[in-house]
Amino acid sequence: MKQKQHPEESLKNSGNKKGFRTYKSVTLVLVLLLTLCPAALASNDPITVVNNLSDFIFGLIRAIGLILLGFGIVQVGMSLKSHDPSQRANGFLTLGGGVIITFCREILNLITG
Repeated sequence: MKQKQHPEESLKNSGNKKGFRTYKSVTLVLVLLLTLCPAALASNDPITVVNNLSDFIFGLIRAIGLILLGFGIVQVGMSLKSHDPSQRANGFLTLGGGVIITFCREILNLITG
């Protein structure tokens, strides 16, 4: 009698690494959203709820910006080692985008304030 494979194991063994990586990423995001969003919405005052949700979303955006910033630094470093000008240009663009995304809240406050 053949044992039933867990769905995660069947994805892992099917050779579809990209699909399994996407599955893990989506699962992680859903778990984070389900665990962190109720804390942002726990209040009777609607203004507090909006402020908490805004803080939560800007925190996620800042985390994405920091990841891009780190990836840009690595890409520029690798391009300096390999003497590849196109990779260097992409690295600087990623670096600039990461800085802008990381500080988007402060930039919005400067523009609107």
